[in-house]
Amino acid sequence: MKKNMGSTDRLLRLLLSFAMATLALTGLVTGTLGIILLAAAGIFLLTSIVGMCPIYTLIGVNTCPRKKPV
Repeated sequence: MKKNMGSTDRLLRLLLSFAMATLALTGLVTGTLGIILLAAAGIFLLTSIVGMCPIYTLIGVNTCPRKKPV
């Protein structure tokens, strides 16, 4: 898998996943929306760890910094 997420994007997704999981697990958001938040938090956490977003691949987005030619 080729990485297509830069470090800023990965950090933002990681922070957002913790915030969403906290909202759902503390009971501030319950029911269907709580389950959706937990699922989204899991996806954001996984993609930030791996550094690759399948949706970015589909739409042609790449937030990785370009490598400088030697």
